[in-house]
Amino acid sequence: MDAIRVEKLTKRFGELTAVDALSFSVAEGEIFGLVGPDGAGKTTTLRLLTGIMVPSGGDAWVTGKHVVRQAEAIKENIGYMSQRFGLYADLTVLENLQFYADIYCEPRKNRREKIDRLLAFSNLTPFKKRLAGNLSGGMKQKLGLACALIHTPRVLLLDEPTNGVDPVSRRDFWRILYQLLRQGVTIFVSTAYLDEAERCNRLALIDRGGLLAVGTPEEVKRLMRETILEVRCERPRQAAAVLKGRLAAAEVGLFGDRVHVAAAEPDRTAAEIQTLLQQHQLPAGEIRPIEPTLEDVFVAVMRK
Repeated sequence: MDAIRVEKLTKRFGELTAVDALSFSVAEGEIFGLVGPDGAGKTTTLRLLTGIMVPSGGDAWVTGKHVVRQAEAIKENIGYMSQRFGLYADLTVLENLQFYADIYCEPRKNRREKIDRLLAFSNLTPFKKRLAGNLSGGMKQKLGLACALIHTPRVLLLDEPTNGVDPVSRRDFWRILYQLLRQGVTIFVSTAYLDEAERCNRLALIDRGGLLAVGTPEEVKRLMRETILEVRCERPRQAAAVLKGRLAAAEVGLFGDRVHVAAAEPDRTAAEIQTLLQQHQLPAGEIRPIEPTLEDVFVAVMRK
């Protein structure tokens, strides 16, 4: 049975369609990524799946239960972590966990053991007496995750959980998610970070509420028909500006200290790049074809 099934799910706010007839499924025991830029409809989709919002059209089921007709029953089986998770800044780490255990009516018999396990699992044991308001951004996210897990959910829904978190904390957070995956928890995570999307078993690319593609990261990459040329040079920002203005038949993007050019005719385009950069005293150190990143694919699909 699918952990999540969505059929033509739609949400409108007046004339704005925030979620536009989405259809996809999430298998039990996988990490599924909902990937898109700000304003793509990610948060609205998660709120529909948790039963917080009522859809304007379509249907969705979570753990086999309908998100409208069985909304209350769904909450027993899911853990939901919103972008601004409701931690209480004036309570300690331990008190926040105890509070959420009360909300979910966790039996007191084994509660201490479960809380101790979650503290150790999230590496928060040394900080259990610290006020939540005094935690770093990454530690707050880990505490939010621990609170969402207090009732042992079958499905975990995370709305951009690492947004604004430093790279080391992001890595630690994903390490915890993989531990949960090994325990059989299904994880549905929204993100705007394309490098995080690579970590998912499968993903859905969305923009302006609509589904652009769905599949494994490798399957999504195969949507890229053009060849990606990586251009290395000393002044990549100036090189990208020159190429964007003069390579009409190719897509140009700046990726750190490299320039990526999506070209239908790679040999011809490579020669054109070399000529253009030499004309502007920006000689290229190397021009070579590379495997497209998800970011390359996402940008190309959005533009099409």
